[in-house]
Amino acid sequence: MNAIFLDTSGLFCLHHRDEIYHFQAKDYFNNVKQKVTHSYVLSEFVALAQARRLPRLSALSYISDIVTHPDLQTIWVDRTLHDKAMTLLKTRLDKTYSLCDAVSFVVMQQLLITDALTTDHHFTQAGFQQLLTLN
Repeated sequence: MNAIFLDTSGLFCLHHRDEIYHFQAKDYFNNVKQKVTHSYVLSEFVALAQARRLPRLSALSYISDIVTHPDLQTIWVDRTLHDKAMTLLKTRLDKTYSLCDAVSFVVMQQLLITDALTTDHHFTQAGFQQLLTLN
């Protein structure tokens, strides 16, 4: 595995050591050189951390660390990427993908990344490898 995409749930598992996949997520993160995420994931992470009642400052500090991490590329969603994700959503009306998921799928396709640090089964539905699962 050369690269992984970091989804919201994967970031949450990395951040919160009480998560069942925390150590599995850390192993993947530490053993893969190329790591990619995007700005919608960061936004979704803040909302998830708030919903899970994690300290707000801790979540915001974590996101700041992600953005400046030297081995992690954060792609900032622009209008073109947003529109490609919207097109994907419109062609898969039978799925319950979020807009954030659709952006992730477009990014992964563009960068030829097949593995996602996620617990979200939508990645498997879309043809990618969901790394955080109970075996």
